[in-house]
Amino acid sequence: MSTETYAADAPALRGIKVVDLSRVLAGPLCAQMLADHGAEVIKVEPPLGDETRTWGPPFAGPDTSTYFTGINRNKANVCLDLRTEAGQAVLRDLLAEADVVVENFKAGTLARWGFDDEVVRTTWPRLILCRITGFGTDGPMGGMPGYDAVAQAYSGLMSVNGEPDGEPLRVGVPIADMVTGIYACTGVLLALQARHRTGEGQIVDCNLVNTAVSLLHPHSPSYLMGGVDGARTGSAHPTIAPYNSFAAADGLVFIGCGNDKQFRTLAEVLDIAGLADDPRFASNAARLANRATMEEHLRPAIATWKRAELSRELLARGVPATPIHTVGEALEDAHVRSQQMVVSSGGYVGTGIPIKLRGTPGTVRTAPRPRGADTEAVLAALGYDADRVNRLLSDGTAHAADETERALPTSPPPAENG
Repeated sequence: MSTETYAADAPALRGIKVVDLSRVLAGPLCAQMLADHGAEVIKVEPPLGDETRTWGPPFAGPDTSTYFTGINRNKANVCLDLRTEAGQAVLRDLLAEADVVVENFKAGTLARWGFDDEVVRTTWPRLILCRITGFGTDGPMGGMPGYDAVAQAYSGLMSVNGEPDGEPLRVGVPIADMVTGIYACTGVLLALQARHRTGEGQIVDCNLVNTAVSLLHPHSPSYLMGGVDGARTGSAHPTIAPYNSFAAADGLVFIGCGNDKQFRTLAEVLDIAGLADDPRFASNAARLANRATMEEHLRPAIATWKRAELSRELLARGVPATPIHTVGEALEDAHVRSQQMVVSSGGYVGTGIPIKLRGTPGTVRTAPRPRGADTEAVLAALGYDADRVNRLLSDGTAHAADETERALPTSPPPAENG
């Protein structure tokens, strides 16, 4: 660890070194979040690469999907065959200099390579090991493989997503994977804070099913404390009304009324003010009990408005409302752009950094690197001489980017702060 004194405006995690052994989504997202806020992250890919490089089209360059580019920026890239003794020796040297390692191998893989939990604890006592799995490593399903949709299905999350008369649906983004990545990043930060006090590292253990179960609110307390199982309600809220999508004259609008005052204001804007005085709709509980009848009054009135005009009028009067945007509309939206949630520099375009630290802001500095682009440089930084580096490259333990891969945009100028 560096002992330099950091400037007040330096990135929050400058001086923290992370080895990212993960692939697919949750682990890479965790490591990218750490990198965005200044950690030095080295992504270690196997010879065949992170499988998400092939998850296209669309592709951002030769054999690199846009999927991969969304979760692997700001990282150096080393390609190593960790199945070999020589590759494991390099990993030991990387871990000796690291503060954090992120991995999502099948349970037991690191132990099989000689890096079981006790070895890690005794050899590198300050190291924080962030482990991400599908079901965890113990319990009846411990060690079982799992992707995002499997976790959504197993946890009950899919059962509450979809229309009431339709089948359960996967949430339209890999929410279990992404929130696991966020939880993992949070866990790493907690462990770093604990290490500051105790001097010791620890294991941060996250899995997709635990994450998905944690996302069941408000259905989980309704079941645990009220005995009410979750049900699909489409865009509507299970405990608030009106809180739903409605057809405007030119598309769909979403309106959410969280209290009686907001409902009264909605009725006034729609020129059906007396609706709020009807006993069937005077309270949230009453509106829930009579949701269908209430919406029979609201929908014809909403249909006379254009979605943007109605949203502006309601927002101005304190009622949450918005047009239902497509992904493209959202990413081109003036407010989203004003929040720097789209960054563009050189050959890289991506979403911005959602955590805005005023004193120590994160930055987008480099595009995702080609597989093995930094292998030689990282090995040299570990103290390996040219002969040793060449032996590792020639025997297939390590790989450097070939000329096609090097043609990808690799190091654009710093983009806007996140």
